[in-house]
Amino acid sequence: MTGQAINIIKREGRRPSEPFQRHKLYASVRAACLSVRSPEGVAESTANNVCDAVILWLETKPEVTSADLRRKATETLESFHPEAAYLYKHHRLVI
Repeated sequence: MTGQAINIIKREGRRPSEPFQRHKLYASVRAACLSVRSPEGVAESTANNVCDAVILWLETKPEVTSADLRRKATETLESFHPEAAYLYKHHRLVI
């Protein structure tokens, strides 16, 4: 990734924007994988692959919304782990 920080616009501007943080994306993707009973190593590998793809996508953008970031992460996760992608996409609906 370039040295430039990518701003993530939170919840349609209702919350302050913040710089993109790989570890936050990694943790959320890993948690989705573990929630569908993926082995730890698979969850970690999948989270790294998703983060790498999202970072490549972010390189051409000065800022994105958190919703756009979640959509791109979900789309990427879908190719690695469809069950985890479903859970990741619908995380607010799962109790």
